[in-house]
Amino acid sequence: MTTVVERVLPTRLGSGFRWLLASSWLTNLGDGIAAAAGPLLIATLTRDPLMISLSALVSWAPPLLFSLYAGVLSDRHNRRTIVLAANAVRAVVLVALIVLMATGSLTVVTALVGLTLRSITEVFADNTTATLTPMMVARDDLALANARLTTGLVTLNQLAGPPIGAALFGLGLAWPFAAQLLLVMGGIVLVSRITLPAHGRQSGDPGTGTLRELAEGFTWTFRHPAVRTLVLTILIFNFTFGAAWSVLVLYTQDQLGLGAMGFGLMTTIGGIGGLVGTGLYGAITRKVSLGTLMRIGLVIETFTHLGLALTHSPWVAGGIFLVFGAHAFIWGTTSVTVRQRAVPAHLQGRVGSVNAICVYAGLVVGSVIGGLLATQLGVAAPFWFAFAGSAVFVVLLWRQLKLIAHDD
Repeated sequence: MTTVVERVLPTRLGSGFRWLLASSWLTNLGDGIAAAAGPLLIATLTRDPLMISLSALVSWAPPLLFSLYAGVLSDRHNRRTIVLAANAVRAVVLVALIVLMATGSLTVVTALVGLTLRSITEVFADNTTATLTPMMVARDDLALANARLTTGLVTLNQLAGPPIGAALFGLGLAWPFAAQLLLVMGGIVLVSRITLPAHGRQSGDPGTGTLRELAEGFTWTFRHPAVRTLVLTILIFNFTFGAAWSVLVLYTQDQLGLGAMGFGLMTTIGGIGGLVGTGLYGAITRKVSLGTLMRIGLVIETFTHLGLALTHSPWVAGGIFLVFGAHAFIWGTTSVTVRQRAVPAHLQGRVGSVNAICVYAGLVVGSVIGGLLATQLGVAAPFWFAFAGSAVFVVLLWRQLKLIAHDD
């Protein structure tokens, strides 16, 4: 047993990283439960496609609005304290939602407000948590550490969380949110055990001003070829991805003919694909350059949208989600590792926040377009839009992807 643990989580990664990993896995399970419960909650309160698409928007808009400031704070102050405080506020928001559900006072508007506030707290917690790994793990071990963190994301957030969330939702509206509350509280306890080295400018040091610090993060990001290519690519492709995925809960119900559990099932199948990507990641990256890997991934994503637009079969859709899940794991792990290896410790928060802005700017704009297209033309329309847009972007970005290399 000790040998297995050592191979999966080597001692050289340190006890601090083990506490971080345990906290990450707990909170990822809670986020996976909420990922299914949030859209289902709104779909229970209204059948308006535009309102349902807002359940995706309230998850994606706060990172767009608050990530930059969260990055400045994480480079300026004690990162463990920020994570603890953000998760504590998130717990309070979850308690308020649960009380409203239990008393029958919840409306579509109050539900959207509560989900928005929960997402805001996650911005500060997630942005700062992402800066902790390179503070505790040696540069050469970052790929291994990120793979372990992403494995928890795949297995718990994407694989286990959504069906648990859908099942708990079937028992009662408040149950999945109560489960997330307990998991967030567990994450708080585990993060409190971590001891971090100093980073950047310390508390009490004279500052240079928020705007100048933000400018420094943007300037560094767009002067580094590999990181610049990563953030621009994810901005563009989340534009099309957001359009399709914003109405996914309606797509699984209306086009695939599945119920509430079907939404969680498709997300779970994507998680299984992520596990396949986990197993193959090391072998693939030893033989395939990162530029080629990114090109393959973008082609896969483009044809994912086409396949989902065409099919009405849950079996075919399940196969598509399986392949897409493997692609998502490989893409995500590569992106994080390249960024962490390249970025200095005192800039991790701000460069991470620039990346988050690019992620969520695409998702927010895409979700609005997806909701409008589904309202006017049906639930397949956002997937046709995503396919056409992705195909154009693949052609335009093809040459730029050669900037991504194994070497910094």
